[in-house]
Amino acid sequence: MPGFAIPRRKLTTALAVLGLLTAGAAVQATSSATPAHAATTYRVLFDDGHAEEAGNADWIISTSKPDPLAQDSSPSSDKDWTGALSSWGIALQKTGDYSLKTATSALTYGGSSTTDLSKFDALVLPEPNTKFSTAEKTAIMNFVKAGGGLFMISDHTGADRNNDGYDAVEILNDLMTNNSVDSTDPFGFSIDSLDIGSGYPKAISDSSNAVLNGSFGTVTKSLIADGTTATLKPSDNSAVKGLVYRSGYSGNTGAFFATSTFGSGRVAFWGDSSPIDDGTGQSGNTLYDGWNDSGATNAALALNATAWLTGASSGSSGGGGGGGGGTCTSAQLLGNPGFESGNTTWTASSGVITNSSSEAARTGSYKAWLDGYGSAHTDTLSQSVTIPSGCSATLSFYLHVDTAETTTSTAYDKLTVTAGSTTLATYSNLNAASGYVLKSFDVSSLAGTTATIKFSGVEGSTLQTSFVIDDTALNVS
Repeated sequence: MPGFAIPRRKLTTALAVLGLLTAGAAVQATSSATPAHAATTYRVLFDDGHAEEAGNADWIISTSKPDPLAQDSSPSSDKDWTGALSSWGIALQKTGDYSLKTATSALTYGGSSTTDLSKFDALVLPEPNTKFSTAEKTAIMNFVKAGGGLFMISDHTGADRNNDGYDAVEILNDLMTNNSVDSTDPFGFSIDSLDIGSGYPKAISDSSNAVLNGSFGTVTKSLIADGTTATLKPSDNSAVKGLVYRSGYSGNTGAFFATSTFGSGRVAFWGDSSPIDDGTGQSGNTLYDGWNDSGATNAALALNATAWLTGASSGSSGGGGGGGGGTCTSAQLLGNPGFESGNTTWTASSGVITNSSSEAARTGSYKAWLDGYGSAHTDTLSQSVTIPSGCSATLSFYLHVDTAETTTSTAYDKLTVTAGSTTLATYSNLNAASGYVLKSFDVSSLAGTTATIKFSGVEGSTLQTSFVIDDTALNVS
């Protein structure tokens, strides 16, 4: 700020600024369509546009596409629809609460096609075997960020059913790490390159978890019949949670089923396609009835997870936030979330909310710029917000960290993020990156209270670090 002996440095070139603004505009344009949860009907799209029927796989709810009801409008058994996922689809259909469709072409978001993601509450990716295009990855990520549910089902490494050089492990990891929306571990986990032959992974004990204890039953175990697991990274996304673990594993390793959030949406991961296989399908395929395996509760896990992802159930869960449900009215609660109204609504240190050209905003002109002086300094930014009872709540913001520090091991300058009395995360000069990174946190535990969202930046005596925040949100549903 003017008057300081060591002013904030101009840390971005004109080209970098232009790139950030262009990227921000692109995200804004593709995020205009928001999944709207119907009062009683939850809309689920099953993908069949990425070789889900290659080899012996038959990962479809029906051979009638996009509408399975054209095969049988009142199915009662798994054989009324043809496909290895017919039991899953029919179980949802029989409740009367779900509308199901199958996508056979490129996935889009914000378009006019009958299978455009904006028309659905959840997307199921049942072991995709061809890579998603750049446009598809953008569509999927923006769909989730805007409130959609994403169900990713993998298989073991090397399960390249169409022999194109890619298996589901590689394809789903590529979706999470090579997209235009957020490639910095957005969901807080990566899929392991493993081929685990067999086992019955056990569910954690959590009676309040809507995925493990939902309207479709209680989950105790799942099934591995050549599958894989995930490694969790809660430092990247604190909402990630393992629900079912491979025998001998817990915590951040060996998660066979996990949930998380991204933006306003919810995410689920399952490490094998065998549990969703009901053993029936098109002639010539070699299938396995994992859906009805007596040693597991796979049907309850698949169906409860679908309910959670769509918002049909809104109880405590692995990720929290995201989908709608219950009596909560979906809303974004923070005032002046992008700081475009200047120094209003937020309580901030002098000069924190600024349109200075020395740091680019992610969108618009204003952002919150904490520290960046190269001398001992503390900046704060806060806003109190009332979160209604009965709501799932997710706090998100975009963070850009610039630093002149050269160390790769010592955190000299720190930004602490708190919600009420809970510390959500701490970032430092070690988190420096070239652009903005989306951060997302489940704050559902604060429902029914008025809490202060606060960012506190503390800078050391030499070498500047700037913590730049933009496009905040506190979404409830």
